[in-house]
Amino acid sequence: MSTVAKNFRIDSRLNEQATDLFNRLGLSMSQAFSLFLQQAVLHRGLPFKIELPRYSTELIAAIKEAKDLEANPHTKRYTDMDEMWADSDK
Repeated sequence: MSTVAKNFRIDSRLNEQATDLFNRLGLSMSQAFSLFLQQAVLHRGLPFKIELPRYSTELIAAIKEAKDLEANPHTKRYTDMDEMWADSDK
């Protein structure tokens, strides 16, 4: 089987994430891309559903903020609800 070289540009962060994922699956980027193309041909279209996210951008931003706060060692922690409510009234 003969092969053809293709060049394409993708975001560097996406490239890192995809490369890491494919490596963990035992695939190279080239193998993963070939699998995608084979599935597209087989399905006669994209081999997955394209849809808008279920959650609003505001909710996604709020979830990210909560995760960032949780990961920050300087975020104030509460063990008592009364203390938390007292701080929120300030």
